[in-house]
Amino acid sequence: MTPLRRRMLDALVLHGKATRTQEAYISAVAQLARYYRRSPDTLSGAEIEAYLLHLLQERHLTRSTVNQAGCAINFLFGKVLGRAGSPCRIPLPRAPQRLPEILSREEIARLLACALHLKARTVLSCAYALGLRVSELCALRLEHVDTAADRMCVRVVQGKGAKDRYVPLPPDLLDLLRTYRGRMRPRGWLFGAAADTERALHAEQAQRWYWRARDAADITKTGGIHTLRHCYATHLLEAGVDLHSISQWLGHRHVSTTARYLHLARPDAPDGIRRIPLALLSSLPASPPH
Repeated sequence: MTPLRRRMLDALVLHGKATRTQEAYISAVAQLARYYRRSPDTLSGAEIEAYLLHLLQERHLTRSTVNQAGCAINFLFGKVLGRAGSPCRIPLPRAPQRLPEILSREEIARLLACALHLKARTVLSCAYALGLRVSELCALRLEHVDTAADRMCVRVVQGKGAKDRYVPLPPDLLDLLRTYRGRMRPRGWLFGAAADTERALHAEQAQRWYWRARDAADITKTGGIHTLRHCYATHLLEAGVDLHSISQWLGHRHVSTTARYLHLARPDAPDGIRRIPLALLSSLPASPPH
């Protein structure tokens, strides 16, 4: 590890950046160095702008990906090298905001029925019934699930933004978790890695389980496992749950972030949907077992 890479990694830790953010920033700066075959601290502002244009115009990366690379470079020059206000402070326009594709309840039932095995089905069910980010899902430990009758919640430890929060545990999900724990006997991590149960399940594995189930269920809508988090928020809104509660459960800093789901919720949701708001799993239509 080069001294500059070590300095940047230390600065990311000191600034409280999440592990995935650290990895993304280090990777972005490393790619910049490989592109010019020089240490990034020797590059000028013009060279950095040319590199970002290369990412946009020649590699055709998305605006959000290029903006993340720009944020990483700005962090390097501003926080690590102490060059705030230098020509390297590049503008970062907002990425186009697109609404995600939401799965219907019938599609979610098919998706869960097509899960590869019990562990995959439990992971996907938790993603939907708790609305967790995949990193938060993989970081769950057994002690984070509080099944006491007067609690019934899941504790999310150090989620995005280094914040803890509690999410309601629906009774239908508790039944599935009890079945999973009885058969799989997890220890420590709720979802341990297959090769080494002492380590947490990797997010990429959960993502692969989602894609495999989606394809097996003949669902053509785009998106990954994060789609289930979008479905969680949208279906709760349609069930009549208030926006502030959903915002707290999702771990959003501002209610305005959650408000975009108002554009996805059906204003004419039938009465059959508006029942037992938190029991998302049991309100799914019946689907033949896979």
